[in-house]
Amino acid sequence: MTAGRTDIAILGGGLSGALIALALTARRPELRVMIVEREARLGGNHVWSFFASDLSPAGRALIEPLIAARWDEGYDVRFPAFSRTLRTPYRSITSARLDAVLRERLPEASIVEGEVNQAGPDRVVLADGRVIAAGGVIDARGAARLPHLAGGWQKFVGQMLRTAGPHGLARPIVMDAGVAQHDGYRFVYALPFSADTVFVEDTYYSDGAELDIDTLRGRIGEWAAAQGWQVAEVLSEETGVLPVVGGGDFAAFSRAMDQGVALAGVRAGLFQPLTSYSLPDAVRFALMIADSKDLSGTGLAAASRAWSARHWRRAAFYRMLAAMLLGAASPGERWRVMQRFYRLPEGLVERFYAGGSNMMDKARILAGKPPVPLGAALTAILGRAPLADLGGGL
Repeated sequence: MTAGRTDIAILGGGLSGALIALALTARRPELRVMIVEREARLGGNHVWSFFASDLSPAGRALIEPLIAARWDEGYDVRFPAFSRTLRTPYRSITSARLDAVLRERLPEASIVEGEVNQAGPDRVVLADGRVIAAGGVIDARGAARLPHLAGGWQKFVGQMLRTAGPHGLARPIVMDAGVAQHDGYRFVYALPFSADTVFVEDTYYSDGAELDIDTLRGRIGEWAAAQGWQVAEVLSEETGVLPVVGGGDFAAFSRAMDQGVALAGVRAGLFQPLTSYSLPDAVRFALMIADSKDLSGTGLAAASRAWSARHWRRAAFYRMLAAMLLGAASPGERWRVMQRFYRLPEGLVERFYAGGSNMMDKARILAGKPPVPLGAALTAILGRAPLADLGGGL
């Protein structure tokens, strides 16, 4: 059986795969692009957010059709010692919007629902026996494990809530760390999508990957009640366990993940190691692929390997900070690290989230007395902090 022939086959219709497809259709309209996704809807059930300062003009143009909500007045953070409003505009993408845009831009036959059984540089075999012949293949299906890497996890439950009346939240709360601390560093994240609709996420930087969904649901309800809101309805829910990488052997990781095809997203290690933040890297990678001259299977694989290795080298500072957060601070005191960070200049915060911290930023982040024991901080900086093995599964 055949599922067709295409120039580029993208495995996985999540954020990374969808952005590659969007970039290729925009910049290389002569190419046939196909997405293979096992679920009925592209993007699953997620809200992805980013700061306007994260992206280049080309990146902003690529992402613009996907934006479901925008807040130009900035965002708030809350900590036990202070609260602050930062002026950086904030944006969110929803799975529903991503799915709608991709189906509008791609021909119906270019979105194939199915489970991948085998993939090679120029061929994909689905579980039902269908075969896709392709000029090149990109695997963007995420990863259930990250062998040879170490760190911890950012895990969360998020709910889109409809409140009985106006909730009164004018702009996003990106981090409310004034809540009771459990299971590592805990904070609540809230996005006002309309006057009576708000997305609330309960998030943890934890040593373990276990996610107690019922408990977190209860804490979301408690936080909403503390804001004075009456929840009329839970419109949707998402959960996640994302890697926070503090170290590891990237060469061994690359060998373990390499199946002879180009890799994207988490499979390629393309995310900010401390924040687990993947959207800016997904945008940059998608634009690089769309501008590549060699889109053959072997050419794409070589380009993705080189890109991932470069990203690993450039992210060394963020891995050190992740090791400091997870390995040097006791779980109940991790909030102090982020409280200190958010006292720093706004431009530094912007560059940090975009993965573009300069040398002055790095010196400023590390200057002064660390909010963790000095000996433990030095152990983390030297790469000797005790971290969890991420190869066992996320």
